[in-house]
Amino acid sequence: LAHSWEDADGFPAEIQAALNASEYLAGLELLLAIPEHQVPLPGGSRPTQSDLWALGRAGNEIVSVAVEGKVAEPFGPTLAEWQAEASSGKVARLQYLRDQLSLSEPPPGTIRYQLLHRTVAPLIEARRFGATHAVMLVHSFSKTNEWFEDYAAFALLFGIAAVPNTIARVGERGGINLHIGWVSGNPDYLAR
Repeated sequence: LAHSWEDADGFPAEIQAALNASEYLAGLELLLAIPEHQVPLPGGSRPTQSDLWALGRAGNEIVSVAVEGKVAEPFGPTLAEWQAEASSGKVARLQYLRDQLSLSEPPPGTIRYQLLHRTVAPLIEARRFGATHAVMLVHSFSKTNEWFEDYAAFALLFGIAAVPNTIARVGERGGINLHIGWVSGNPDYLAR
């Protein structure tokens, strides 16, 4: 992920192509990118940490983008695994995540917990920086789209049929347009 983004002049080409295909994010210009960006969450002592957080601009609109880099590792525990020892902090955190994502029903236990909190992170930062759009983006370098099925199950929570190399608008969350996407990076970066 680091090599791909550092080698790019702005967004990596595959990310820019997916952004440009979006009615809402076309022409997004990268303003700032911060690796290992932490965002505090209520209901616990640990923040969520995106592999990369970026701030961009399309016309007069600011966009907050949280990037999760993937190759072969999973998206962490399922909700069922994470809730196995449900403390009051975990209960409060999950309710906060559900509220932020406008999920009226508890997500199935098979949903990966990491996808929930990584999707809330760009919403929080969008509010902080006055952005009108928030994007949670999986940048996968897997040759076989490993773990895409977990992302697809997560997308279905919002009624979205996931398609690789596509960024989909989820809808408005607290006045911010939320988008999620899966983009395949160049697997040649794995050899570096």
